[in-house]
Amino acid sequence: MNQSRRKFLATVTSGATSAAALAAAAGALAPAAAMASSLDDRLEPGADLRPPAMDPVVRELLLEALDAARSGGAQFADARLSRYRNSSVSTREQQIVNVAEGDTMGVGVRVLVQGTWGFGATRDLTKAGVVAAAREAVAIARANRLPESDRVRLAPAPVVRDGRWQTAYTIDPFDVPIEQKADLLLRTNAAALKAPNVRFVTSSMLFVKEEKSYANSEGTFTQQTAVRSWMPFTATAVSTDRTDFQSRGEVIAPMGRGYEYLLEKKPVENARLWGEQASEKLKARSVDVGRYDLVLHPSHLFLTIHESVAHPTELDRALGYEANYAGTSFAAPPREVLGTLQFGSPLMHITGDRDQPGSLAAIGWDDEGVEPDRFDIIRRGVLVDYQTTREQAPMLDWWYARQGKPMRSHGCSYAQRSSDVQFQRMPNVSLMPGEKDLGWDDLIAATDRGIAIFSRGSYSIDQQRYNAQFGGQLYYEIRGGKIVGMLKDVAYQMRTPEFWKSLDLLGGAKSWEMGGTFNDGKGQPGQSNAVSHGCPPSRFRNVNVVNTGRTA
Repeated sequence: MNQSRRKFLATVTSGATSAAALAAAAGALAPAAAMASSLDDRLEPGADLRPPAMDPVVRELLLEALDAARSGGAQFADARLSRYRNSSVSTREQQIVNVAEGDTMGVGVRVLVQGTWGFGATRDLTKAGVVAAAREAVAIARANRLPESDRVRLAPAPVVRDGRWQTAYTIDPFDVPIEQKADLLLRTNAAALKAPNVRFVTSSMLFVKEEKSYANSEGTFTQQTAVRSWMPFTATAVSTDRTDFQSRGEVIAPMGRGYEYLLEKKPVENARLWGEQASEKLKARSVDVGRYDLVLHPSHLFLTIHESVAHPTELDRALGYEANYAGTSFAAPPREVLGTLQFGSPLMHITGDRDQPGSLAAIGWDDEGVEPDRFDIIRRGVLVDYQTTREQAPMLDWWYARQGKPMRSHGCSYAQRSSDVQFQRMPNVSLMPGEKDLGWDDLIAATDRGIAIFSRGSYSIDQQRYNAQFGGQLYYEIRGGKIVGMLKDVAYQMRTPEFWKSLDLLGGAKSWEMGGTFNDGKGQPGQSNAVSHGCPPSRFRNVNVVNTGRTA
């Protein structure tokens, strides 16, 4: 046993429960960064390059929890030992305005007793601690016993005896000194301030690292580490008479990668350009209201997908089980709309997955030990499936039987921390590219009168995800197949099915890009997850555009 594992073993068996002690000992749970230089030519032929197997001490704790749950009468139980770390650095011009670090660790135990869920959690990483959490979960399940007609039924899932997975990264952001991160941000700010009229610049770095060890009573054991990185940035230009100001932000998409990703985006080298774009917006022409063909760049369209497609195809929203946090869904009820709801044009092919390299939702197994699949949500514009968990998939057994498909979870279960109950969360939801090898310039050239839009901006959408308004960061007028100038004060209004039915031109595979959201909230108590949305540049015909700068 190596030194770090001895340290962790000594901590948990001694009964130490302080956050500082657990954080210091938790190195035993952290797999090495992907293929570090120490694993070069010293590797013997046939060496196992996978992340290390689950630590025996962690495995024993999880088994103790499962044994206690089963002895208490649970027909099914699972246990997660997880460490959730987050780090952020925020700056404004040449000042560091905030530095924050978070580190939580514990075990969550979920049980199914007579078809009713119960949950308990603890930060006491001892056998006594996890047994107490399991017994609490059983007691809660018994107290909340459901009538037989409402009892939970789980979709079958293959047993995974030794699952190991981790994000592919080369620089662990939690190994990078705060001083180094702040220096990169301040140099980025300084470069942006060299652009004309730029007076204010803010920038931040946000990182998350999730380490999870999972076991269930069916015999599944998985261990995985997910790393996510993001660098928000905004440059604000002010007119010389101080009557107008314009900003440029949302320049670097969050990704499921390490610190090397931010370096690859070259923020210092690109910051002046971003500042100049903010300054250029001061001179832009205010848009005339009316209907336009919209050519939407992937950096913008991903958010429209997130709000108008991904959220309403979460099964719990469609069934009305989730309502208070961001609403339900117009794509409901499932028995009336699956296979019949024309969500968009025949060009619209939407898939769900959790395996795209670098994506925010990428994992090896979800928080029920299920290996996610890649599945169609909308095919040729028609709604054909929802995002599901093991509990939810049996609710659609009639549909899968009609399609001749096996009933299985799509692997969409997630819990943010050990103290959170896992439930259905969004996978990567993406618009597939078109068959023709078209790029951004091709879509512009094919458009006679329109507006091109880059990056996410303000948005508003109703509680059924049906009526919405979206803005962006950069807008350009298209005339006769050419960009003729910059616009401002642009937002487009939509009814979801009408908007997606107006889709008439897609970029090809080479133009497909991923955007994403770093913090997507859901549930009560609220939890946050991260998700990517890929898409090509796309054209939508005859969309209503309003002017957001007009006053009454």
